[in-house]
Amino acid sequence: MPQHLLNSQIRIALVEDDIFFQNALNAAIQATSDLVLLKVVGTRAQGLRMLEDEPVDVLLVDLGLPDGSGIDVISAAHEKWPRCNIMVSTNFGDELHVMQSLEAGAAGYLLKDSEPENIVFEIRSLNAGGSPISPLIARHILTLFRLRHQSVPAADVDNKPDKQLSVREMEVLELIIKGFTADEISALIAVSRNTVSTFIRRIYAKLQVHSKAEAIYEARRQGVLKI
Repeated sequence: MPQHLLNSQIRIALVEDDIFFQNALNAAIQATSDLVLLKVVGTRAQGLRMLEDEPVDVLLVDLGLPDGSGIDVISAAHEKWPRCNIMVSTNFGDELHVMQSLEAGAAGYLLKDSEPENIVFEIRSLNAGGSPISPLIARHILTLFRLRHQSVPAADVDNKPDKQLSVREMEVLELIIKGFTADEISALIAVSRNTVSTFIRRIYAKLQVHSKAEAIYEARRQGVLKI
């Protein structure tokens, strides 16, 4: 392709192991005149190595890669390609993955229920300075935003009964943050699932929250959680 044409197009790189998604997105991009897909890799390791090359304008990253998390690629790209616009394209829609991706440097977050043609539209929006976000993800972010603007009077915090998390409760909370399910936590710490559920209820009660996202935020706000 002539260099003057390449320079006028939005240059894209994709980190994605799903060959069907690769092909569908590539076909949608080839149908445009202003986008070009320059790099396609399928693993975390390949994504990190790719960052040693010339930067692109837009980087799309899947989070569930066969050899690790795409969040590592996002974090490294944010540092090595500071002018690159990074967007997540994934099946993961939970609060933890959303928070970690945005904190790592992603400016957009799309679930894979988006049609390739819609992703093409969102790539243009991202490159123009927008932050494309799937509706479900936007709801999570709004919830977290509201939490950050809720104030708890100091007297209420000081008067919380038995608010200190036990060592076991801290262990469970850290595993929850890492994305493990209740069944997986049960196996990891060798207790029943009911016991894990009891730990989670105690954690929520002590932190005065009702969801995982709230628990993570409140634990960080109170200094209980450092990660």
